[in-house]
Formats: sequence, structure tokens, C-alpha cells
Amino acid sequence: MTGYSVDGTRLWSRLMDMAEIGSTTNGGSHRLSLSQDDEDGRELFLAWCKNRGFAPVFDKIGNLFVRRAGRNPAAPPVVIGSHLDTQPNGGRFDGVLGVLAGLEVLETLEDLGIATETPVEVAVWTNEEGARFQPAMMGSGVHCGVHPLAEALAAADASGVPVARELKRFGYDSGMEPGNRATGSYLELHIEQGPVLEQEEKTIGVVTGGQAIRWYTLTLSGEETHAGPMPMAMRRDPVRHLAAVTELVYRSGLTDPDARATIGKIETLPGSINVMPGQVCLSVDLRHPGEAALEHMHGALAEGIARLNTAAEGVDIRLEQIWHSPAVSFDAQLIEAVRTGAAARGYPSRDMVSGAGHDAFHLAKLAPATMIFVPCRDGISHNAREYTAPEHVEAGANVLLDVALQAAGVRALAGGTA
Repeated sequence: MTGYSVDGTRLWSRLMDMAEIGSTTNGGSHRLSLSQDDEDGRELFLAWCKNRGFAPVFDKIGNLFVRRAGRNPAAPPVVIGSHLDTQPNGGRFDGVLGVLAGLEVLETLEDLGIATETPVEVAVWTNEEGARFQPAMMGSGVHCGVHPLAEALAAADASGVPVARELKRFGYDSGMEPGNRATGSYLELHIEQGPVLEQEEKTIGVVTGGQAIRWYTLTLSGEETHAGPMPMAMRRDPVRHLAAVTELVYRSGLTDPDARATIGKIETLPGSINVMPGQVCLSVDLRHPGEAALEHMHGALAEGIARLNTAAEGVDIRLEQIWHSPAVSFDAQLIEAVRTGAAARGYPSRDMVSGAGHDAFHLAKLAPATMIFVPCRDGISHNAREYTAPEHVEAGANVLLDVALQAAGVRALAGGTA
């Protein structure tokens, strides 16, 4: 399939144009899910689609679908997807690359007059990041039946604004029922979000699966009081136990080289300088490529918290799991197609397991799925410094095109044969 190539200049230009929406002063992007900036980004994407005659549809959780017809309209489509929402003060490529590369595949098919047997579709999934609303990968999770729609609609941000209100604000509440969109196979192009490809001078990451992930809320509850009058020995101070709790979390991430443990948020309540907090809330993220190993980490953390809770007089320590994404194995044939596509184009590649969660993890429950990674500078993502070079963007999109053509079944090229 190497006779066809994407327009790398057009794709790069689109990435830079999208980055202007919700742009930050340090060169990053800030488009939290279902915010006005997120919606403006979606509208820009849809304008590009409509200019090429691709009509969108959407569902009640806000997922967008843009399809190019195939010769067999009844055949389930090859779906290329990712997301347009970002982390707070995030980067220009995470998620966005996958969506705009998908559009570039559709446009390349149009430019070259390539007819495919099955339709090819681009999906924009709602709230992949999980920064404003939890859980992460919400839209794809509802689409795949992992999360009930009602549960997702009720999720609220830190200000108490529910998902349902924001969906209604932008008109998504009138969409089709989630899950009513068939998927023949699923592909997702993404930056690696790690340093391996760059360090090994590889252009393409052949993603064989994804790590198991568990998210928790860890709460230490005591009793707030004035910072001055209450004697130290009489206080029910949750902060006093914070060091032991954080040490326990990080110890779980040091069980072996593949384990990961992160505390991303720490909040004291009420958060006043002259008030001893009555509560401390932490977020905990545990990850491991092996489901059994992550289960062991979970058990060790839960047991450790129980021991600390018994010893913490006057303070209650509670660990609540809020999300679990099991380890994922991608489709062997699609994985081989990525390997073959990279080799045919002369791109050095290596197999790897995704350390981050992606919408592809949910889609793999419905249909054959895989991912393609390209390098990112210094392995940095979820950060304004996030960067992947134009030649790597183009390389990843070319391999995506190759795999999509193979999966969709090429029948004919205008003016000749494919």
C-alpha cells in the first residue's frame, strides 16, 4: 500500500490551527472536556469535515462520527478515533493527532479517488482525559457499554456542574443513543507519551496492548480547628498522617520496574492558613502491564491503608477505587499490519505496551483494535512542552493510512486499479 501517502503539510497545518483554540501563553493547549474551548475545537474539526462533504452525526454523550462511504454501505466501518479535549495546560498533540490524522486519511482517500469496500469513519470521543469529569475515556466507555449513560451524565466537575448540563448546552442531548454505531475495526494514532522511541531512534511504536490502570480517591478525615488555641496533643489532624500515606502509595509503585504509582492531586479542606484542616483528599493512580501484578499492588495498598487507619487515632483514612481499566491485548492481525506498514516505508519500529490509557482500550472490547505510536520529545506529554516532529506526524499518518486501507479493503482507484 506504499503507493499512497498523506499530505503531511496539510496535517501539520491543521494541528497548529487547532492549537490556537484554548492556546496558553507558554505554547500549550487548554481545552477541558465540554468547555467552550473544547466545543470550539470540535466546531473547527467539523468545518473541515463539511468542506470535504463528510457529514457528522453525534450521540447523547457527545461522541462525534464522520464517515466516508464504502462500496458496501452495510459493512461495519473501519473507525479511526481519538479525542480533542486536553489536560489543564496540556499539549498540542495528545489525542488531537489521532483525530486530525483520521481526517487526513479520509481526505487522502478523496484526493486519490480511492474506493474502499467498507466505510471509513473518524470518531471524536468525549472526555478522554478525565481532567474535568471522571472517569477518563468516558465517551468511548459509554459507547462500548462499559459505563451506563445515566452514570456518565450525572458525573460532575469540581464546581458541581454535571456532564448532562454541558451536553445540553451544546445540543448533544438530542443525539442518537450511544452504542448504535457499528465498528468493524478500530485504529488510533497517538504520541508515545514516553521517551523510548526517541531514545532508541525509532519512528513507529507498534502497540501490542495497554497497561492495567486503577484510580482511587484517598481521604484522611479528622476535625478542623483554629490553628492557635487547640493544643497539638488534642488535635485530630489528618495532615499528620499524610507522610505515611504517601510513602505507602509510592512504595506500591516500586514493587518492580514496570509498576507505576502517582499522586496527582492533594487538597486540604477548608484550605485556610490559620485553620488546621479537617480533611485531606488525594488522587492515586496505579498502573502495571500485568493485571495480576496490579491486583497485587491494589491489595498491598488497601492492606497498608487499613493498618494506618487502625493506628491513626482520631483520624479516619479511607481508600475508594473510582476507576479500573483492565490490561488490554490488541488484535494480532492489525498489529502485524502496523509492523508491515512501517517496514515497507522504511520506518524503524519496535513493539511496545502503552503506559497511558486510551479510548482504544474500550474499543478493543467491541472489535479488532490497535494503536500506532510516534515519538514525542523528551517523552513529555500533558505539558505545554509536548512536541512531535512534523516528519514523525507524517510517518505515523502514513502507516495509519496503510493499515486503514488494508482493513477497509481497497477495490479501485479512479482512472486505474488499486
